[in-house]
Amino acid sequence: MATLTIRKLDDKLKERLRVRAAEKGRSMEAEARSILEGALESSPAQTGGDLVRSLRKHFEKSGFLDMELPPRKELPRDVSDLFE
Repeated sequence: MATLTIRKLDDKLKERLRVRAAEKGRSMEAEARSILEGALESSPAQTGGDLVRSLRKHFEKSGFLDMELPPRKELPRDVSDLFE
């Protein structure tokens, strides 16, 4: 396991971390680890930075991506008159 030292941490930020850790019944170190893990799990680098890829990955498990779309029975209506 690696060790990380954070220098020049603002006193107010450290106090907020202490309070948050106490509220969850953990040490400041454990809370800092939890915050880092959560932040890095949802980072754009891991999801590809692309909303579509992220959604596809999420819904792939449910089988929704394999569904056949029903054929369109009518043409889309003309909406150009709405913008005049």
